[in-house]
Amino acid sequence: MDLLGHLRHFRAVAEERHFGRAAERLRIAQPSLSQRIQRLERELGVTLFDRGPRGVDLTPAGRLLLAEAEETLDSAARLLATAADLRSGRAGTLRAAVPPELGPAALAALLTGFESASPGTRLELRELPVAAVVRELAQHTVDVAVVRHPCPADGLAFGPVLHQPLGALLAAGGPHADRPELAVADLTGLRLVLFPRATAPALYDEILTTLTRHGCTPEAVLDPPGPDVAGALVLTGSAIALVPRTTPPPGTVWRPLTGTPLAWRTSTAWPTGRGGPAVRLFAQAAHEALTGPGGLLPQPPHRPPLYPRPAMEFPL
Repeated sequence: MDLLGHLRHFRAVAEERHFGRAAERLRIAQPSLSQRIQRLERELGVTLFDRGPRGVDLTPAGRLLLAEAEETLDSAARLLATAADLRSGRAGTLRAAVPPELGPAALAALLTGFESASPGTRLELRELPVAAVVRELAQHTVDVAVVRHPCPADGLAFGPVLHQPLGALLAAGGPHADRPELAVADLTGLRLVLFPRATAPALYDEILTTLTRHGCTPEAVLDPPGPDVAGALVLTGSAIALVPRTTPPPGTVWRPLTGTPLAWRTSTAWPTGRGGPAVRLFAQAAHEALTGPGGLLPQPPHRPPLYPRPAMEFPL
């Protein structure tokens, strides 16, 4: 027996106090409605209605069961609504990760955008380096992430790759500070600051390879333990940092590199086959945040990627 269906019919008859009007409201034939109510009475073992020539009245048992029926139907409606929210990605929990130095403006836009698109979803967000997030995506302890490339493609699907050119952050009174842009070869013999290699080994090695290919042999490549130490090295003129365009801290200037040979490439990533609705909403919010407040650009068409390009699982 379709219990919920029979309870809906029972409630309609109870509210209309008439089988004919209830059948018209339910858009079914009156004999069929009468048979369904009789079946419900047999299943429950009680009489629900006193039938008369002008309509029906609830029996004492019918009045008691009507309250239970309404509660059951309301609970079923809530359950179905929750299931619909889960299917659409607007409920549940999503475990996500972002890389260090994504930027407060981009991160705030991502959080706001995802909350607006999926207000019923609880977002568990962590900051993880690429090496760690790839492991967690493979172990399914993270559902979706913003990653920097090169990123291992095995078992992962990616959103569109965005491009963030790197430039030189240097002391305002140091060598080259008065020039509008620098060639990579101009950095030869200088000490350069990068992020710690352990956070993104493939990207770190790619940057060093690109420096060599463009004629730069630095005196040393430093990976300070934190942004304060890196900032101090730049401010004192001891080193030049390779970073995306930024508002330079007092006492420093940022200069682009000729031809933009160095860049961070960023996209969303998730385990292949697990790009469900909530993942899609997060990926869309991340793409909008990165291209808006984040200032990232589409991958330049003339620049072939230096990593395998996996097919996207869904379009943004």
